[in-house]
Amino acid sequence: MRPLSLPVKWGGPARPALVSPGARPSRPNVLLRGERGARGFMRLRAALNRPPPLWIEIALTLAIVAGAAAFGATRGSGLNAFVAEHGRLTDLIARKLGFGIETVTVSGAAHMDESRILSIAGISSKSSLPFFDVAAARDRLEADPLVKQASVRKLYPNRIVVDIVERTPYGVWQKDGEVRAIAADGDAIDAVHDGRYFGLPFVVGDGANDRVREFAALLDAMAELKPRVEAGVLIGDRRWNLKLKSGVEIKLPETDAQAAIAALLRLERQSRILERDVLALDFRAPGRVFVRLSQEAAGAWADAHAPKKGGQP
Repeated sequence: MRPLSLPVKWGGPARPALVSPGARPSRPNVLLRGERGARGFMRLRAALNRPPPLWIEIALTLAIVAGAAAFGATRGSGLNAFVAEHGRLTDLIARKLGFGIETVTVSGAAHMDESRILSIAGISSKSSLPFFDVAAARDRLEADPLVKQASVRKLYPNRIVVDIVERTPYGVWQKDGEVRAIAADGDAIDAVHDGRYFGLPFVVGDGANDRVREFAALLDAMAELKPRVEAGVLIGDRRWNLKLKSGVEIKLPETDAQAAIAALLRLERQSRILERDVLALDFRAPGRVFVRLSQEAAGAWADAHAPKKGGQP
């Protein structure tokens, strides 16, 4: 952030003349006609060499700006080009008077970057503090799905303070190729373009966002296998398939999915089934599990269980 400049105070009380208590008043200077003309010329010359007062500079600036705007208005589209380059006339005048927006302080933003906040709030180098609408900026910020609450304040002469309360991302949802961060109630609150939401429950499919809490509970039941789960895929809005990072698919039943996960944990702890050449484990049939092997593993199993020559198994 740019540091604020200390204001320069122009003018001030005139220094009183120092007069000794017993001093006699000096005799006024009496100038002859020629001397008066020479002194007047010198004073005029000195006045012309001094810089003009600040109010004259401001007045000239306003006159130039007003003239440029009037000229642009007569040219039709010229005014639009002038506003696009310099901003509104009122903002331009305010900036010339020292009320441009020099510093923006943002707090409370964990997932929104500052450029996004400035864009939504409408803060730019063409803005000015007196004519910036903080209520409209707050409404625009709160209309963003990721923002739960916002406040915008002006601190003269050139500072804006933005305080944001974000909605808490609960999971990540993929549908039709688009990936969004979602709140606990399933509402999409932000597009996912990087790894800032890494580690949140990842659900896939139509309606999966509305059941993200249900999937999170299944993850908690996975115990030591939880870090190995990549995503939960909602099938027909009825049941879940768990996609492991290894590529193995766990097909859970429509009812009592927790019991199926308990059975998976027993199999893994007893036989390390997930370390084998397994493509899928199907727990949809009550009390039974169907294992889908890879092509190589299936061929090896078939060879091992093929009848031996002579008809002996």
